[in-house]
Amino acid sequence: MNEAIKNSDLTYRLAQAREWIRIHGRRLIHGIHRGAAGLRLAGPVSYLCVAGAVGVAMTVTSLYTASYDVYVDGQEIGIVTEQAVVERARQQVEREGSAILGYDYHTEGEVRYEFGLSLKSNVAESQTIKNYFYDQLNTVCDDLRKYQLVLNGTAVGVVGSESELEQALQTLKDKYTTEDTVSVEFVESVEVKDVYSADEVLSSEELYQRLLENTTGETTYTVQKGDTFNGIAYKNDMSVNELKALNPSVNINRLMIGDVLNVKEQVPMLSVRTVSDETYTQSIPCPVEEVKDSSLYIGTSKIVKKGTEGEALVNATVTYLNGHEQERVVNSTQTLREPTTTTKAVGTKEKPKTASSGKYSWPIRGRINSYFGGRYIFGSYSYHSGIDIRASYGAAIKAADGGTVTFAGYKGSYGKLVIITHDNGTQTYYGHNSSLLVSSGQKVYKGQQIAKAGSTGRSTGTHCHFEIRVNGKAVNPLNYLP
Repeated sequence: MNEAIKNSDLTYRLAQAREWIRIHGRRLIHGIHRGAAGLRLAGPVSYLCVAGAVGVAMTVTSLYTASYDVYVDGQEIGIVTEQAVVERARQQVEREGSAILGYDYHTEGEVRYEFGLSLKSNVAESQTIKNYFYDQLNTVCDDLRKYQLVLNGTAVGVVGSESELEQALQTLKDKYTTEDTVSVEFVESVEVKDVYSADEVLSSEELYQRLLENTTGETTYTVQKGDTFNGIAYKNDMSVNELKALNPSVNINRLMIGDVLNVKEQVPMLSVRTVSDETYTQSIPCPVEEVKDSSLYIGTSKIVKKGTEGEALVNATVTYLNGHEQERVVNSTQTLREPTTTTKAVGTKEKPKTASSGKYSWPIRGRINSYFGGRYIFGSYSYHSGIDIRASYGAAIKAADGGTVTFAGYKGSYGKLVIITHDNGTQTYYGHNSSLLVSSGQKVYKGQQIAKAGSTGRSTGTHCHFEIRVNGKAVNPLNYLP
């Protein structure tokens, strides 16, 4: 209430001052005019005095105005003709500050006015008063400003300083940059926004780790009972070659239950595309010359003379996405060493019925009771080197491919066992038979009955234990059977 009375009193006094200048200034000028007319005859000095007084009066009314000196916390910020100018400036800055900061913002400081007369040229414009309060707002913004990273329109995280944001982005670029890199760029649209409040503020390292987070969901698959490499690829809508490329160190023929395979390439939240100018040596394959050989079966071959690979110097422009090659454009190739020719003998001899085809068929059709890999049997966990195919007692067990019987007899936990060695050196095992129909050294053809199903050896019921061994090591038969 006291402030309102004070403001009202000041406004009233300002109005009175203006009216006094308007009325008395004019009266003074008129009086001086009359006095000057009456004193013209009195002499030049008197006339000049009157004329000077007229000039002073005219100067007062044209150059001065009633005004207020404005102080905030004792600091003068300008001169205004109306207090409302200050209030309007404060309100506008507070509205804009609230919109920027996200909360009700209020300017600071106690405003005080002093009434007086001022040169009109000293009266501050409205913008001058606003600028004082804008300076206050800028200081608050500088103290509260944070930096939000936005990728393709989606907010990713907030850091406390611009340098932290730049460091996280540069660290990500450096991850994929080499001495051959000629350009590096982000794939996604990167935008930085100023924010003044955040639920979570990250460090530079935390933001960097968030940018590496995968966006494609689950990228691994845990091998389960009965899984094959081909089957896992099919389940995940991949080709076998794609699955191999993501798991270069995995032996596809010896999967174990619990093994973890990569089934999707990880795609980080922010991807980096780099272009490199690379110069490297590359081998030149040997040309192959084929010669016919009647001692070899049709479809088989052997190297008679091995050539030596050549060498070339290659320059290429290579594009990478997150470190994975996307495109390679060869710019130039220079031969450093010419290759020599490899001579290969190609068979022309007709294959006998017992020759190996290199492809396997099922020894018997039936449900699989136990798969390749780790399993629980007889109350303990053990490694299973093949698959167990359910069969009725005495059912025909057939050779999976042509070859030579290299074992036929009783062999420990296998019971009555047949081992066939094929032309390419691989072996197939047929265990737990009730009786054997072949003997060691005998040639057999693909599909020939070699035994009758049984449950001899370490067995829990009638079935055929079937194994495939490559270079002496058991592999998953399901990766080789149709």
